[in-house]
Amino acid sequence: MALLDSAPLDVLDAYRTCEFATLGRDGTPLAWPTAVRRRPDGTLLLSTSLAFAQKALNIRRDGRVALLFSDPTGSGLEKAPQIFVGGHADCPDEIMTGPQGAEDYWRMLFERQPHSRSYVTAPMRLVMDWYYLRLLITVTPDQVVVRPPLPVSDVSDVPAAAAGDLVGAAQLARFPTAVLAARDASGAPVLARTRPVPAGEGFAVDVPADCPAAPGPAALLVHRHDERLNHMHNALVRGELRESGSGLLLVPTKVVEPMGSGRVSDAVSVLRTTKRATDRYLHRRGLSRPQVEWREFRALAQEARRRDGA
Repeated sequence: MALLDSAPLDVLDAYRTCEFATLGRDGTPLAWPTAVRRRPDGTLLLSTSLAFAQKALNIRRDGRVALLFSDPTGSGLEKAPQIFVGGHADCPDEIMTGPQGAEDYWRMLFERQPHSRSYVTAPMRLVMDWYYLRLLITVTPDQVVVRPPLPVSDVSDVPAAAAGDLVGAAQLARFPTAVLAARDASGAPVLARTRPVPAGEGFAVDVPADCPAAPGPAALLVHRHDERLNHMHNALVRGELRESGSGLLLVPTKVVEPMGSGRVSDAVSVLRTTKRATDRYLHRRGLSRPQVEWREFRALAQEARRRDGA
């Protein structure tokens, strides 16, 4: 029996995104939202574009990873359980220019994220080819934990002044919950959805008993998307997890917002950044920019349009 069979697979498959953590060069667990496709063999397929290849580089250095399915937006599920998956990942340095070998993954994206279908049209190809130059990531689960959903609550009503000048306070205050990315005693990444509360020099975090978060490098991830995987925003508050009284405290040091803070002008900046990052990945390997197999992607996008009548 595949390890994932111990989880409610219909729930896992319904989640539109999950939080995915890899280990940075300095050992910090870095978590970002991503789309996942479960394979029949019990492994999980993810991908990352060359513009955001850090996940791939981290995996090639240390394959220990963690996933948490905890934001059911768009899934149609009510009171969905959270599913934590700890495992190890593999990411070959093979640039995929077409959907071959990951057709079901791309079908899922085009179906669940309708606006991405426009990326294959002639006007958008000039600025969106980086989106289709991908590295495939395969995760083999070693551990699966099913947790109850975190009770729904509104965005924290703690006055902004309570956070003082804490790094990341503005980003965290916009979300009712965040995902703690930490390490266990062995150094493997662990994830847990929690409600950070400003407390002195950091944010107090409460994690379930089955999440063995240990003091050390850590981060808090906040992210959102709508029912159709549009209007995305994410931010990562990096810092150090410390023991504090009877709980844990995340002392923040910096904030990373790869897609900007939500301003209209951020879109132009992101396109410039993604182009430079893609060029850098190719240059370091002595490769010219490969041609995206637009015809194959367009066929999958058209197939998705036919299915939903769009």
